[in-house]
Amino acid sequence: MRTRCGRADLVTSGVAALLQLGITQSASNGQGDRLPPDAFSISLLLIGPALLLVRRRWPVPALLGTVLVTCVYIVAGYAYGPPFLSAIIMLYTAINAGHRLVAWLTSAGFFAFIVIYMTWMAPVASPGAFHNLAVGAMILVVLTISEVVRAQRERAAERRRVAEEEERRQASEERLTMAQELHDVLAHNISLIHVQASTALHLIDDHPEQARTALATIKQASKDVLGEMRSVLNVLREGAPRSPTAGLDRLDDLVERTGLPVTRRTTGRVRPLPPGVERAVYRIIQESLTNVARHAPGAAVTLATHYGEAELRLTVTDEGSPERGSLADAGGGNGIPGMRERATALGGTLTAGPRGRGFQVEARLPLPEENA
Repeated sequence: MRTRCGRADLVTSGVAALLQLGITQSASNGQGDRLPPDAFSISLLLIGPALLLVRRRWPVPALLGTVLVTCVYIVAGYAYGPPFLSAIIMLYTAINAGHRLVAWLTSAGFFAFIVIYMTWMAPVASPGAFHNLAVGAMILVVLTISEVVRAQRERAAERRRVAEEEERRQASEERLTMAQELHDVLAHNISLIHVQASTALHLIDDHPEQARTALATIKQASKDVLGEMRSVLNVLREGAPRSPTAGLDRLDDLVERTGLPVTRRTTGRVRPLPPGVERAVYRIIQESLTNVARHAPGAAVTLATHYGEAELRLTVTDEGSPERGSLADAGGGNGIPGMRERATALGGTLTAGPRGRGFQVEARLPLPEENA
């Protein structure tokens, strides 16, 4: 809330002062039963507009002061005009500032004052109940309009708050997604580099040509990990393109880099996948092949993909290997939990466990109706 009067308050106060003085001066000519304007009435008519300057900082005192000045003006017997203008503005301000109870009670008190004054205190005969009802109706109109404006502002503020919370939630989810992408990229490529480096060291003396192949794989893997990390981190830059960092169009390169004998089987009606599902499928395959390279290097792998009516079923199965992986004791890591989180986030499921001498990962991911 603003604590100092600004240009808008100065304009509002000035316009209210001009209207109250000017219209009251003109209206006094036809009100012979009321006192003409004098210095005291002019000062009363100016107090209300002056209080408008502090209505944002002290809305309740300004409201009470304006209504009190208006009552004094009426009791003093001066000509009717628009002395209520400042009070109307103050009622509107108080309600929109959150002081609803004070505004309604003050309005009720002012209406009671009008009824008492017109019935027993006015210098001429009372105009009757119709006049009192008209004043009450005017007060209710002012209060109703103020309440409607306040409700609209609160709804707009609530919409902004919800939108900001949604933006924060999306930003949090995006950070988690980037962290998961970085984990998958680093885990796969670092594991692959470690396996190939171990192979190169083992073969460099007796089979230098095979060691050269392993070193070439290391070179390509390091290049790929730098490229993927750059792609993931680019989303942190303002205005950076938000495109998937991995898709099934790169699956051949992924299989070739691992150096594993992979048999691919695809059944069902093949069709394009939503970006989120395609990225999850790629990362699940990547993590599964990484685990095979770590724990069962050289094992034959079967990659089966079935496109169902409402879901995609992905199965990665290896036959096991008698050779102990160079990273078998490197710790469990977050590979399988990360794959399961990806599947769950899309409304699917993922199971992983031993199968015979090998290991199997099976993921079921729902497909939207438009893709079914």
